[in-house]
Amino acid sequence: MRGSAHAPVSAARRRTTRTAGALAAAALLAPLLGAAPAPAADGPAGPHALQRAFASAATAYDVPQSVLLGVSYLQSRWDAHGGAPSVTGGYGPMHLTDARTALATAPHHSEGDEDPRGDTSRPPLKPRHVPEDSEVPARLKTLKQAARVSGIPESELRRDAAANVRGGAALLAAAQRRLGEPLTDDPADWYGAVAAFSGADEQASAAAYANEVFAVIRDGQRRTTDAGQRVALTARPGLKPDTAQVERMGLRRAAEAETDCPKSLACEWIPAPYEEFGDNDYGNHDKADRPDSQGIEYIVVHDTEGRWEGVLKMVQDPTYVSWHYTLRSSDGHVAQHVRTKDVGWHAGNWYVNAKSVGLEHEGFLTAPDTWYTEAMYRSSARLVKYLAKRYGIPLDRQHILGHDTVPGTTAATIRGMHTDPGPYWDWQHYFTLLGKPFHRTAGPQGGLVTVAPRFEQNRPVFTGCAKPGETCTPHGSSAVRVYSAPSEDAPLIKDIGLRPGGEPSTIDVNDTGSRLSTGQQYAVAERRGDWTAVWYLGQKAWFKNPRKQPTAVDARGLTVTPKDGVSEVPVYGRAYPEKEAYPPEVPVQAVSPLPYKLLAGQKYAIGAELPGEYFYAPTFDLKPHRVVRGKDMYYQIQFGHRVAFVRAADVRVVPSGS
Repeated sequence: MRGSAHAPVSAARRRTTRTAGALAAAALLAPLLGAAPAPAADGPAGPHALQRAFASAATAYDVPQSVLLGVSYLQSRWDAHGGAPSVTGGYGPMHLTDARTALATAPHHSEGDEDPRGDTSRPPLKPRHVPEDSEVPARLKTLKQAARVSGIPESELRRDAAANVRGGAALLAAAQRRLGEPLTDDPADWYGAVAAFSGADEQASAAAYANEVFAVIRDGQRRTTDAGQRVALTARPGLKPDTAQVERMGLRRAAEAETDCPKSLACEWIPAPYEEFGDNDYGNHDKADRPDSQGIEYIVVHDTEGRWEGVLKMVQDPTYVSWHYTLRSSDGHVAQHVRTKDVGWHAGNWYVNAKSVGLEHEGFLTAPDTWYTEAMYRSSARLVKYLAKRYGIPLDRQHILGHDTVPGTTAATIRGMHTDPGPYWDWQHYFTLLGKPFHRTAGPQGGLVTVAPRFEQNRPVFTGCAKPGETCTPHGSSAVRVYSAPSEDAPLIKDIGLRPGGEPSTIDVNDTGSRLSTGQQYAVAERRGDWTAVWYLGQKAWFKNPRKQPTAVDARGLTVTPKDGVSEVPVYGRAYPEKEAYPPEVPVQAVSPLPYKLLAGQKYAIGAELPGEYFYAPTFDLKPHRVVRGKDMYYQIQFGHRVAFVRAADVRVVPSGS
């Protein structure tokens, strides 16, 4: 038996199923009408109906239940999402894709006044054109194929979780037949079918997807889904699939190129161009020598606001901007565009750009009906763990930044900063995959809290997803709203950077002025019953934090507060050197404070201590490039929703609980 320590299959069974597979190969596209009856009803609130649906579909289509469960977990973690599609138009627990729901695009980094490079040493870069999407690929049409091979109507595959599972089982069985493999009970025989289910057209990507599915099967999983269904996959630690099957699938091989990726990921080199294009202008990134020339301190998580094919065209436009990696939603495939030693133009803050790696994830911030696949979350986590280990980056929310937590460089740029990946990115799950889940690390006297709501149960109301002022569809969220008093009827915290006129913050999905996010740490200012106050943008900000369903947990650590006798200190969006540090050939960069103040008596959690630093790179010619490093030191702090910097000379460091 090939590699499996469980579920032996008799020789007769193998001969029978292999023959059946061969006879069926010519009729793969014929509907399997009536092949899979619906599972027994468990009632609308029955907690085991989905588990029975997996068992029923596995039996009906001769697919090992562990394979069906493993594929579904990697696609959706068995969640049905109320029939809503994913960011690539995938429906239900099996993520069956319908391209008609995946056509929305927006030119990310092209709207508003933001300069993604975030530096005045050269003019802001704007793309000359935004390419249109190419023809819809087969991986975005699997729902129609599932309907064809199962006989189940497309509408039912979209809305009914049990039907969706049956459609997925039919696709796996069809793939197994197409490969000429037997419909055996041994999951080790199904490696090729699993690889085919990914929809990848490239061999390494298909293999990486299958490897991830079989890792899930070996480890086992158990969870309660978003619909309250209890689903379990028993661990199969001795399982060794027939990985050679993928060699016989006729998939293309990616171009040979060394990428900065872990070996466990399928990572393709699709380079962003470093080109001159006239008028002393160039794009779309800067050559550097990191980490020798300057440290890499951050990884910035973005969403693409566009579909995979269109986004890849954008990053290959020399007049556009750049980032280091793009991750595909359907299967977690990774494309690298810029070497990690070089500086991408992605964060809108040159200090952060010069010290970061940018990751774009296929998705849409203002589409709460959509959701990110487990395949993409897991690929991203593997990549981040690899990069963090390689460059010594701490795995916390002050170093693994959302684009929405990158600060504006000056008061004038605050309103133009991006807000992706937004409130619907599941930071708790992401950091659990990174091996750093957020949990209580101190008692009530610790002095800090770590924001940690339960994603599915935490559903704050947002507006503006489809139209201004219109309520967004309810969705699990990493965001916690903060108020000026311990009441949901109190005004929201004001952000004078976003609204210099003093107008109140809003609940618009892109308004970060009164929002905490999972994993961020803040110093406790006060507690009253079910309410906790933290220091936030120079104010006391209240959020609901009931004991029975907490939205934050206690922690401890180091904080900064103004030095004794100082009433307020300035806050900065970048940690630039003092003017004495600049050589004559490099223009002095102003150390411009933001409009906020850190006031006496307030504390803010420290993320890092950093030297003042500026990367001067104004030309295509590398000769003028310099890294200027000063004597001034800064502390990075969690100041509001975004991080910020204060000069070490202005503050003193104190334990949070003191």
